[in-house]
Amino acid sequence: MQKPLIRWILAILITISAAVYQRMTGPSYPLKGKIEIDGQEIFYRLKRSHGGDGSQPVNLALKDTSFNVYLLYKRYKTADDWEKIPMQRNSEQLQGALPHQPPAGKLEYYLLLEKNDAQYSIPQETTVITRFKGAVPKSALIPHILFMFIGMLMSTLAGLEALFKGEKTLKYTLITCLTLFIGGMIFGPFVQKHAFDAYWTGFPNGYDLTDNKLLISIICWLIALWRVWKSKAKNARWWAAAAAVILLLVYFIPHSMMGSELDYEKMQIVTGD
Repeated sequence: MQKPLIRWILAILITISAAVYQRMTGPSYPLKGKIEIDGQEIFYRLKRSHGGDGSQPVNLALKDTSFNVYLLYKRYKTADDWEKIPMQRNSEQLQGALPHQPPAGKLEYYLLLEKNDAQYSIPQETTVITRFKGAVPKSALIPHILFMFIGMLMSTLAGLEALFKGEKTLKYTLITCLTLFIGGMIFGPFVQKHAFDAYWTGFPNGYDLTDNKLLISIICWLIALWRVWKSKAKNARWWAAAAAVILLLVYFIPHSMMGSELDYEKMQIVTGD
């Protein structure tokens, strides 16, 4: 097998692994688990993000009809009392809904199961935090995701090319800079605007971790491009290798951490958890 093909395969595997890890470890990924009651396992999958208009559905698969199940919720980081509403049965599904919130508004919720004077919480030791956002058109979302994925792929490929002294380090470095800039700095702000009514919430406007880590990554790659382009020294390739490692480390930071959050007291969007 030719070395360029090996580098492509390795770059694809690394990129897919990093993207899946980032998505699954982020605070917007659904909370999954199970609880055992009287020998019966109850599996749950609770959403932690809701886009667009309308309420956020909350569902629980439960065949046992002897349970009374309630949805309890309140606005996040407030002194509100817990709202308690009974979930409605539809065949083997129990269904509830969380009321719609303004962009970046968060609700804290959990499920309460009652049976024979005993109570059980889902999840057992914590609550679920869900964030609401506006509807993002596919015309902005799809190019954003596509260019960011290609940017990560080309970054990894450029790093491997530099590491193994390939001849296409400059080419891949240039493509990396272009795709990251288009995906992150052009389509990214449009996605952010539709979702949270702000084009940019990173430095110097705020401390949004997603925006700031993108900014750091692009700056590192622009420096690498400048060094590889201008320098003919053998160590110039290490700038590309270093930028690739930095972007990979950035991808291991869960997506949406320290993102936009609505402060209900001030009714303004701030940087959240």
